[in-house]
Amino acid sequence: MPHRTVLVVLFDGVQSLDVTGPVEVFAGADTQAGEPGETYRIRTASLDGWPVRTSSGLTLVPDHALAEAPAPHTLLVPGGRGARGPDPRVIAWLREHGPDAERLVSVCTGAILLAEAGLLDGHRVTTHWAYCDRLARDHPAVEVDPDPIYVRDGRVATSAGVTAGIDLALALVEEDVGREAALTVARHLVVFLRRPGNQSQFSAQLSAQTARRAPLRDVQQWVVEHPGDDLCVETLAARARLSPRHFARAFQAETGTTPGRYVDSVRLEHARRLLEDTADGVAEIARASGYGTPEAMRRAFAKALGVAPAEYRRRFRPAPAGKAGKADQAGTSSRVPHQNPVSTP
Repeated sequence: MPHRTVLVVLFDGVQSLDVTGPVEVFAGADTQAGEPGETYRIRTASLDGWPVRTSSGLTLVPDHALAEAPAPHTLLVPGGRGARGPDPRVIAWLREHGPDAERLVSVCTGAILLAEAGLLDGHRVTTHWAYCDRLARDHPAVEVDPDPIYVRDGRVATSAGVTAGIDLALALVEEDVGREAALTVARHLVVFLRRPGNQSQFSAQLSAQTARRAPLRDVQQWVVEHPGDDLCVETLAARARLSPRHFARAFQAETGTTPGRYVDSVRLEHARRLLEDTADGVAEIARASGYGTPEAMRRAFAKALGVAPAEYRRRFRPAPAGKAGKADQAGTSSRVPHQNPVSTP
């Protein structure tokens, strides 16, 4: 199998994890293949070939100047502070050379650079949640989806903030080399293989604003603590000492979502965590999370995440100590405890 050249574009103010996260994934896959460069040949390039200083203060030394960089199979554009006020010469280089790459990949606000170069027009993409509105406003020809952690649309692949670039890189390795290679890399990095691309960037509490008024804020917290209870509007309104109509209007005005949608997101998050962290049966989790029946929970998971609860557990529940071999055969990777990504772009 011929190697694939992965070219990473560097610039001052780049987010270091946007670079090193995907690079570690591709490099890990290359290590699995045996000879260095057999699967992926990773190269970095800055505008003039000079070292760049990342947003965290680290210095990265590129392999090439962009003008001398090898033609890439995969052109990877990271994000960071420097992506939000880009050098026009970098945009010009992307506009000229981007169409020749077989695969265009952005991490975080790297999507802004690709959009400025006209390479995302007509594509569905995502970026860091804090910059989705800006990307959609400045580039109306781009279809921006603010929710998923990554999006594949033809030869264009875009991811949300920082750690989502690792998820996207693992998905690309699985596509290029196979699941086993991607699983081995995921184990080595102690991360998921792999969060579905349509998994939300937000936790339930972060996806809705926190209400300013104490009664509504208290209701939000009560929902989180009692997802299996009766959470109809009438019940929640009574807790806030408001009429149902007044409560529904006030809740949406202060949180940006309806009571029903907030309850749905809390229940989904609660069920996900029980699937990840406990051995409870699906029927028991469905009751504890307020779904009532496994079928109702299955429909909610299919709609929101594109996977059934059993498949979600298979992917994301860590193997019990001493049973790694069985987990490996089932396709479950070791991972760190789940956190929804909320990161500085």
